[in-house]
Amino acid sequence: MNRKGTNPVEDMKTTIQFYRLYKKIKPDVVLHFTIKPNIYGTIAARLLNIKIINNIAGLGTLFIKENFFTKIASLLYKYSLNKSNVIFFQNNEDFELFINRKLVQKKKCDILPGSGVNINKFKPRKVKNNDNKFKFLLMSRMLWNKGIGEYVEAARLINKKYSNVEFQLLGFIDKENKNAISEQQIQKWAEEKIINYLGSSDDVRNFIANADCIVLPSYYREGIPRSLLEAASMAKVIITTDTIGCREIVNEGINGFLCKIKDAKDLASKMEKVLNLTKDERNKMGRAGREKILAEFNETIVINKYLKAIKNII
Repeated sequence: MNRKGTNPVEDMKTTIQFYRLYKKIKPDVVLHFTIKPNIYGTIAARLLNIKIINNIAGLGTLFIKENFFTKIASLLYKYSLNKSNVIFFQNNEDFELFINRKLVQKKKCDILPGSGVNINKFKPRKVKNNDNKFKFLLMSRMLWNKGIGEYVEAARLINKKYSNVEFQLLGFIDKENKNAISEQQIQKWAEEKIINYLGSSDDVRNFIANADCIVLPSYYREGIPRSLLEAASMAKVIITTDTIGCREIVNEGINGFLCKIKDAKDLASKMEKVLNLTKDERNKMGRAGREKILAEFNETIVINKYLKAIKNII
């Protein structure tokens, strides 16, 4: 499946592939996630009279700026989601957008706390800081619309005023994406000693544990960013943008701070706030983040909603 392609012939082939696969497997229920499975997988499953649960895990760049592709996607969503049994959204604003545009039937919908987080896997750890550096960490795919450019510019501003601060980047370089940041650009920042690129990892817990504050200045239309859920679950102070999907995880000044979209100066000011907190104040904010995760974003909430939905439709 070409996840970024917009060729209608390719997408028709994708629908046929889904149909053949589901006909072979004969599932009772199919659970879709992300745009192409949500649309083309649903069409295929309905042709075979298979029950369908869809998950709208954020809208990416598609609904940020209205264009021809937004209109086409809206029509495809409306057609396919009408055939779904249950539709999960990961935040209220995406749900309201689909309701207001009459793309879904409200009675079929429910809201999940993102993908949830495993609170036993992502739990606070005590780590000894041997180099006495204060570490900011941004974890995501290396895409411009994740706010990485603003993160770098904020790092430049902070470095003019503070020493012993390190700005880390962790995540893979998504070369297929039109918003991808090149290896050459990341290497250039590293050579300038603005950032420390840590590469990518399938287990981010050690990286989170070793950081003092997790930052995601995204202006991508997120569902609810998993990196922030994991960071808060590990009792880390977080900084993110005051935007859809991100703001749900932050209680301003309690477990983190919200910054303006595409505003490196405002991001730097929030970083400076964290730098000026005492260790006890940071620990208190971290504990508040952990408590928020336990109450609102535990993955058992997501699992139980899925189990209930499956039981109801079969």
